[in-house]
Amino acid sequence: MPARSQNNSKAVVIAAISGRALATAARRAGYRALVADMFCDADTMELADRAIRLPGNLHSGIDGTRMIDTLTELTEGEEPLAIVCGSGFERLPGTLDRIARNFPLAGNSGDAVRRVKDPETFAADCAALGIPHPELRREPPADPENWLVKTAGAAGGTHIHRATGDATKAGRYFQRFIPGKSISALFVGDGSSARIVGFSRQFLSPTASAPYRYGGAVRLRRFDRKDAAMIGSWLNALTARAGLVGLCSADFIRNENGYHLLEINPRPGATLDIFDTDEAPLMEAHLRASRGESHRLPGFSDCMASMIAYAEKPIPSFPQMAWPEWVADRQSAGSRLDAGDPVCTIFANGPSAHVAQHALNRRVRELQRQWAGDPS
Repeated sequence: MPARSQNNSKAVVIAAISGRALATAARRAGYRALVADMFCDADTMELADRAIRLPGNLHSGIDGTRMIDTLTELTEGEEPLAIVCGSGFERLPGTLDRIARNFPLAGNSGDAVRRVKDPETFAADCAALGIPHPELRREPPADPENWLVKTAGAAGGTHIHRATGDATKAGRYFQRFIPGKSISALFVGDGSSARIVGFSRQFLSPTASAPYRYGGAVRLRRFDRKDAAMIGSWLNALTARAGLVGLCSADFIRNENGYHLLEINPRPGATLDIFDTDEAPLMEAHLRASRGESHRLPGFSDCMASMIAYAEKPIPSFPQMAWPEWVADRQSAGSRLDAGDPVCTIFANGPSAHVAQHALNRRVRELQRQWAGDPS
């Protein structure tokens, strides 16, 4: 666990559905962390000077109407350096506007989030900039087998499924399915240009009801320079057009026809853990870029992978476990879990993406045996 923060250091406030990764990043950068999230798990409680529950729930999302009161309670007696909003705010640009009027917001404005998370506006921007982007529509397509159904502003992949006669619904849209490999670029925007931190390959953890559920990602040690330059030019153009600031990510599909940009996530995302370093902490880059200041980015000599381990069946009472150091977001003993609930996040390093993912798979099997009570 990062231990650079000091008792007298400035506080960074984290607001996210899951705030552990951002709290880790704040500590690594030398700040104290005040956290509002929906889990308050063991890791977060150890990292945070103060932690409270984020209003809302996983099914309906963050309750934006109670956000200012929550942050006011969390920061009582403090003068936070910044509020950093993570997962869950893509659908709440108005809440981001209110936060910015009451606190120093480090990250994207409500206007920037509206621009990149509104499907039609984002598609129009991609078309104007010559960036390949899947066709979308609001009305059900005549050939649903070639389309996906998505919810605007949602994250995590559980909202995505293949179109099978879905009706028109508020917030729902159809995006043409493009086969290929998932690639993500983590970048830092300064409102007018973007600097790429690195690239990762994402993989799924599908279920029958959530075939596109996010499983994890592996940081890539090498990436084609021409492809990186092309993607960098796209992200520069989109950053300037939307005014993006701070840590963001871009998700692509790569196939024989090249790269297709699926979406921009205008916040620090799921790959933060596998890109952060002590030498160039990404929280510092996020804060400085949000203020329009210069910042350092890390370099990498190997690959790192992360995976969310989910409960495969209900667990009435999660057992007491001796967690290894390569685990985060640890489930608390005694918790009741439903099938599909996240148990923990697992990490592994390796000289190549293949080796890192192989180690990751071995580690998740080891832990699954332990919480299932299998001694073998």
